[in-house]
Amino acid sequence: MRILVLIDGSKWSQKAALHAIAIAKRKRGKVILFSVLDRREAKAMAFNMGLISENLKDIQRFEETIWKDMKKGIRDIMSNLLEFCQEQGVNCSFRIVEGSARDKILEEANSGDYSLVVMGAYGRSGKTRIGSLLEEVVGLIEPPVMVVR
Repeated sequence: MRILVLIDGSKWSQKAALHAIAIAKRKRGKVILFSVLDRREAKAMAFNMGLISENLKDIQRFEETIWKDMKKGIRDIMSNLLEFCQEQGVNCSFRIVEGSARDKILEEANSGDYSLVVMGAYGRSGKTRIGSLLEEVVGLIEPPVMVVR
Protein backbone atom coordinates (compact mmCIF):
# COMPACT_ATOMS: atom_id res chain seq x y z
CA MET A 1 0.00 0.00 0.00
CA ARG A 2 1.36 3.39 -1.04
CA ILE A 3 -0.20 6.45 0.55
CA LEU A 4 0.23 9.93 -0.92
CA VAL A 5 -0.07 12.70 1.67
CA LEU A 6 -0.51 16.28 0.46
CA ILE A 7 1.46 18.67 2.65
CA ASP A 8 0.92 22.44 2.39
CA GLY A 9 2.44 23.46 5.69
CA SER A 10 -0.87 23.83 7.51
CA LYS A 11 -1.65 22.08 10.77
CA TRP A 12 -4.41 20.28 8.88
CA SER A 13 -2.01 18.71 6.40
CA GLN A 14 0.27 17.67 9.25
CA LYS A 15 -2.70 16.10 11.02
CA ALA A 16 -3.52 14.28 7.76
CA ALA A 17 0.06 12.99 7.67
CA LEU A 18 -0.30 11.56 11.19
CA HIS A 19 -3.42 9.65 10.11
CA ALA A 20 -1.66 8.36 7.00
CA ILE A 21 1.33 7.24 9.07
CA ALA A 22 -0.96 5.35 11.44
CA ILE A 23 -2.63 3.58 8.50
CA ALA A 24 0.72 2.77 6.91
CA LYS A 25 1.98 1.35 10.19
CA ARG A 26 -1.02 -0.99 10.48
CA LYS A 27 -0.96 -2.02 6.80
CA ARG A 28 2.84 -2.06 6.40
CA GLY A 29 2.50 0.57 3.74
CA LYS A 30 4.69 3.37 2.49
CA VAL A 31 3.95 7.06 2.97
CA ILE A 32 4.96 9.60 0.35
CA LEU A 33 4.76 13.18 1.59
CA PHE A 34 4.15 15.52 -1.33
CA SER A 35 4.21 19.31 -1.48
CA VAL A 36 3.90 21.84 -4.27
CA LEU A 37 5.49 25.26 -4.04
CA ASP A 38 4.07 27.90 -6.36
CA ARG A 39 6.40 30.79 -7.17
CA ARG A 40 3.34 32.96 -7.91
CA GLU A 41 2.59 32.93 -4.19
CA ALA A 42 6.04 34.38 -3.42
CA LYS A 43 5.60 37.01 -6.15
CA ALA A 44 2.24 38.12 -4.73
CA MET A 45 3.58 38.31 -1.19
CA ALA A 46 6.62 40.29 -2.39
CA PHE A 47 4.42 42.75 -4.26
CA ASN A 48 2.30 43.27 -1.15
CA MET A 49 5.43 43.83 0.95
CA GLY A 50 6.61 46.37 -1.61
CA LEU A 51 3.31 48.23 -1.40
CA ILE A 52 3.26 48.22 2.38
CA SER A 53 6.86 49.35 2.68
CA GLU A 54 6.42 51.83 -0.21
CA ASN A 55 9.59 50.36 -1.65
CA LEU A 56 8.59 48.78 -4.95
CA LYS A 57 12.16 48.66 -6.21
CA ASP A 58 12.92 45.93 -3.63
CA ILE A 59 10.19 43.55 -4.82
CA GLN A 60 12.71 41.20 -6.45
CA ARG A 61 14.74 40.99 -3.23
CA PHE A 62 11.56 40.42 -1.21
CA GLU A 63 10.50 37.67 -3.61
CA GLU A 64 13.81 35.82 -3.34
CA THR A 65 13.73 36.01 0.46
CA ILE A 66 10.13 34.81 0.62
CA TRP A 67 10.82 31.99 -1.88
CA LYS A 68 13.84 30.86 0.13
CA ASP A 69 11.78 30.92 3.35
CA MET A 70 8.92 28.99 1.73
CA LYS A 71 11.30 26.23 0.60
CA LYS A 72 13.03 26.05 3.97
CA GLY A 73 9.72 25.98 5.83
CA ILE A 74 8.29 23.07 3.86
CA ARG A 75 11.58 21.16 4.00
CA ASP A 76 11.61 21.54 7.79
CA ILE A 77 8.05 20.23 8.06
CA MET A 78 8.83 17.31 5.74
CA SER A 79 12.01 16.46 7.67
CA ASN A 80 10.11 16.41 10.97
CA LEU A 81 7.43 14.15 9.52
CA LEU A 82 10.07 11.89 7.98
CA GLU A 83 11.79 11.60 11.37
CA PHE A 84 8.45 10.73 13.00
CA CYS A 85 7.87 8.03 10.36
CA GLN A 86 11.26 6.53 11.10
CA GLU A 87 10.48 6.50 14.83
CA GLN A 88 7.21 4.69 14.05
CA GLY A 89 8.95 2.17 11.79
CA VAL A 90 7.06 3.41 8.72
CA ASN A 91 8.69 3.52 5.30
CA CYS A 92 8.47 7.15 4.19
CA SER A 93 9.86 9.57 1.62
CA PHE A 94 9.05 13.07 0.48
CA ARG A 95 8.94 15.10 -2.71
CA ILE A 96 8.75 18.84 -3.15
CA VAL A 97 7.95 20.14 -6.62
CA GLU A 98 7.39 23.58 -8.10
CA GLY A 99 4.40 24.66 -10.15
CA SER A 100 0.64 24.97 -9.97
CA ALA A 101 -0.63 23.10 -6.90
CA ARG A 102 -3.76 21.89 -8.68
CA ASP A 103 -1.91 20.56 -11.73
CA LYS A 104 0.98 18.96 -9.87
CA ILE A 105 -1.28 17.31 -7.29
CA LEU A 106 -3.53 15.80 -9.97
CA GLU A 107 -0.53 14.63 -11.98
CA GLU A 108 1.05 12.91 -8.96
CA ALA A 109 -2.14 11.52 -7.43
CA ASN A 110 -3.32 10.06 -10.74
CA SER A 111 0.05 8.59 -11.69
CA GLY A 112 -1.20 5.10 -10.82
CA ASP A 113 1.24 4.62 -7.97
CA TYR A 114 -1.10 5.19 -5.01
CA SER A 115 -3.84 3.25 -3.30
CA LEU A 116 -4.88 6.20 -1.09
CA VAL A 117 -4.49 9.99 -1.11
CA VAL A 118 -4.73 11.79 2.24
CA MET A 119 -5.14 15.54 2.65
CA GLY A 120 -6.26 18.08 5.22
CA ALA A 121 -9.70 19.61 4.94
CA TYR A 122 -8.37 23.14 5.27
CA GLY A 123 -5.33 24.98 3.97
CA ARG A 124 -2.89 27.40 5.51
CA SER A 125 -5.50 30.14 5.79
CA GLY A 126 -7.32 28.06 8.42
CA LYS A 127 -10.71 29.30 7.22
CA THR A 128 -13.64 27.39 8.60
CA ARG A 129 -14.96 26.28 5.23
CA ILE A 130 -13.46 23.45 3.22
CA GLY A 131 -10.28 24.52 1.44
CA SER A 132 -10.59 25.79 -2.12
CA LEU A 133 -7.84 23.49 -3.40
CA LEU A 134 -9.66 20.53 -1.89
CA GLU A 135 -12.82 21.58 -3.72
CA GLU A 136 -10.86 21.81 -6.99
CA VAL A 137 -9.07 18.48 -6.88
CA VAL A 138 -10.95 15.97 -4.75
CA GLY A 139 -13.38 14.92 -7.50
CA LEU A 140 -10.58 14.62 -10.05
CA ILE A 141 -8.29 12.36 -8.03
CA GLU A 142 -8.67 8.76 -9.17
CA PRO A 143 -7.58 6.78 -6.05
CA PRO A 144 -9.68 6.96 -2.89
CA VAL A 145 -9.24 10.23 -0.99
CA MET A 146 -9.25 10.60 2.78
CA VAL A 147 -9.94 14.15 4.01
CA VAL A 148 -8.85 14.84 7.59
CA ARG A 149 -10.44 17.49 9.81
